[in-house]
Amino acid sequence: MSIKKVVSVSLGSPSGDKFVRATLLGQEFEISRIGTNGDYAKFAELVRELDGNADAIGLGGIDLYLYAGNRRYTIRDAAKLASNAKITPVVDGSGIKNTIERETIEYLQREEIINFKEKRVLVVCGVDRFGMAESVARLAKSVVFGDLMFDVGVPHPIKSWLELKIIAKTFLPIVCKLPFKWLYPTGSDQEKITPRHEEHFRQADIIAGDYKIIGRFMPPPESGALRGKTVITNTLTPADIQNLRARGVELLITSTKEFDGRTFATNVLEGIVITLAEKRPEEMTPSDYMDILGRMDWRPSIHRLLEPF
Repeated sequence: MSIKKVVSVSLGSPSGDKFVRATLLGQEFEISRIGTNGDYAKFAELVRELDGNADAIGLGGIDLYLYAGNRRYTIRDAAKLASNAKITPVVDGSGIKNTIERETIEYLQREEIINFKEKRVLVVCGVDRFGMAESVARLAKSVVFGDLMFDVGVPHPIKSWLELKIIAKTFLPIVCKLPFKWLYPTGSDQEKITPRHEEHFRQADIIAGDYKIIGRFMPPPESGALRGKTVITNTLTPADIQNLRARGVELLITSTKEFDGRTFATNVLEGIVITLAEKRPEEMTPSDYMDILGRMDWRPSIHRLLEPF
């Protein structure tokens, strides 16, 4: 049996690069992440080199799609990068975000690990983690979506799922045509911490969503704003975990599977799942994802950071 190859090409820093070998459902995989430090030309070149030489290519550090309810909008810069692959399927993690990130919230509530009905939740970007955001909005005592505050720089907290959908449907057609670097940190900028909107971190019991946004804007350790909090996220390096621990975060929950102590991004897991399913992403259904993930014995990873990790 041939070894399957899943590669995430990322606009992030090479400091987060990783290579692991794993056997999943009897199939051997080589899984890797390659950072391009925000270099779009290098990113495109790598995608062309991998096309036909990998089983799945993940778009890292950039989304291909953003969602407002049941409407999907394509980010122009990401579509240009993805178009460099003519043979190998390209994934951005959307299929995973719509399945296990949604199921992560349901699982935590169902297994009585977290009672969201008693919790105030900050979702740093709802249009990016739409499955998670919708489940949180339905279950939580209260929710704040930080899409405008953290992504656009408008100091307006969105406080309902309906408001998020209305704002998203109004602005996403425009936002998706803008240069992606205006919307999201790339390269070494992903590693910079510039605290913003501390009051919303402080008021929340749970902070959820993309770690690149959480990590970029979270309050400093001396503020105590994250002490005792729960963070639900993924794509963490050892340095990220230490940053959360230094701020007193008590519980860390990641939705994607760990490989060699590292939680890869959703695009990596989606690449693995479509490879095992032997389907292209446009052929996959939510039940296809959950079938493969169930056979992989998927569960959220739960760690108490104030104990040895």
